[in-house]
Amino acid sequence: MESGAAKSKIRLVLSPTAEKYARRDAPLKVRKLAARGALPLEPLDLATLLFALCHDPEQEVQIEARKSLANLPEQILNPTLNGSAHPALLAHLAQLHRENAAFCQAIALNPATSDRTIAFLASLPLRSVVDIVSNNQERLQREDKIVEALGENPLTGRAVIERILSFLGIAVAGEEENASVREPTEEEATRAVLAALGDQSLATAKLLTSEEENQEAVSTDNIFAAIQKMSVMQKIKLARLGGKEARNLLIKDRNKVVALSALQSPKITESEIVSIAQSRSVSDEILRMIASNKEWTRSYSVKLALTTNPKTPLPQAVKFLNYLQARDLRALMKSKDVSSAISSHARRLLDKKGLA
Repeated sequence: MESGAAKSKIRLVLSPTAEKYARRDAPLKVRKLAARGALPLEPLDLATLLFALCHDPEQEVQIEARKSLANLPEQILNPTLNGSAHPALLAHLAQLHRENAAFCQAIALNPATSDRTIAFLASLPLRSVVDIVSNNQERLQREDKIVEALGENPLTGRAVIERILSFLGIAVAGEEENASVREPTEEEATRAVLAALGDQSLATAKLLTSEEENQEAVSTDNIFAAIQKMSVMQKIKLARLGGKEARNLLIKDRNKVVALSALQSPKITESEIVSIAQSRSVSDEILRMIASNKEWTRSYSVKLALTTNPKTPLPQAVKFLNYLQARDLRALMKSKDVSSAISSHARRLLDKKGLA
């Protein structure tokens, strides 16, 4: 039968018995009885019938059906969530049970669930659901909105982000392999950006891939304006191919997948890493990743930047204090821009060396 859910008609599959209760020409009394949910039907059949009655022309039937659907017992709900339910029904149940991790896990694992619903699930503060969604390579490659939702979820950590990038085929393989990766020339990058972001002009593509220092304010504004119009997937591609100014903007993007893509660009330089480590505009996750990179933290400037940045996670900041020179420890000891834990630890190190 057809239902008017989600502003457009959808075709629900019901058994002949259930169909009798859902027909628009069925007596109102019969539809009201069915909306209470007390019918001897198979679990999926009952849940689908109630979903159809949620869109009944009569408001009293709708109200009763919605109440029944929201309060289905687990012995009815579990077979529905794990079965061949209609995607619209699964979407409705995902909204109803957004705080129930077990139910949301079942919906996330169901092949019948739509990509749109998976994107919704990916935005929820449920770590187990984030893990399930981020492991589905086929969906990640197919639907940008899922990547976008995962990248903006506070529970999406570094391992998940790297997995997503790997699935998308754009992750950096590893530090040892990175050294042998050839950086694309600006001309190659420009051509790649034009191919990836087909709606950009050649002039804009050149601007986005420029590695020039100190670009004019108008150029920076143009780059910012171009980035603002991009989808998350376009930003991810630009983060890998773009120039210094594009990376500088993308590293601060609220979507962690975009920001990490910029950080892992094969074109990024040590001076950029120092600037990022000093920045209070980047996320603590980015600073944590810099701190865990052995190649970057060989640089004294990076160590110093991480210890002086109040956004650096405390365990990482404290670790690098042990490598600082006495003059920098003294500055940190007196600084009001760092946490008391950092200034106190700097004092203890100086006392230990007899240099306080």
